[in-house]
Amino acid sequence: MIDADHVVLLDEEGRAIGTAPKSSVHGTDTALHLAFSCHVMNDAGHVLVTRRALGKTTWPGVWSNSFCGHPRPAEPVLAAVHRRAEYELGLALADIELALPLFRYRAVDASGIVEHEVCPVYIARTSTEPVLNPLEVSEAKWVDPHDLGTSLTATPWAFSPWLVLQAEQLHLFDSEPALPRRRAS
Repeated sequence: MIDADHVVLLDEEGRAIGTAPKSSVHGTDTALHLAFSCHVMNDAGHVLVTRRALGKTTWPGVWSNSFCGHPRPAEPVLAAVHRRAEYELGLALADIELALPLFRYRAVDASGIVEHEVCPVYIARTSTEPVLNPLEVSEAKWVDPHDLGTSLTATPWAFSPWLVLQAEQLHLFDSEPALPRRRAS
């Protein structure tokens, strides 16, 4: 991604109040901003987990959900989901479901960098294999969602905090997954 990308800043109620360069929003005093997360499933029912590249500003080298990102100002969130799927993983997505429309979190990594986001969570499907962008992802694995849920419960420290928090709210990682409630395209 080009460093000139901007993100949407939000007030405490989640309303857009401005923009800022993406490179400036992740620090020790991160302003609330708009993001998204996506969990990608394959035809076998496995979910794609990725290990964040070591060059990432926050949680480098940590296992996480399939991919995350930030919509640019005036960019629809779904357009940003498609853009980041292609950029990070070379994936075309289908059947995108809005699973957690109001997900929000604040977390501090070991270096003191803060993530502070309103972050709608999506579940999507693909029938292709990922092609990893090494600037974003160092590894990727297709895993059984229930097995991932078990690992998240047993060793939450081994995963990104947003993945752990999302799994607590998503039925995707239960032994009998339920479908998300709202569909987007």
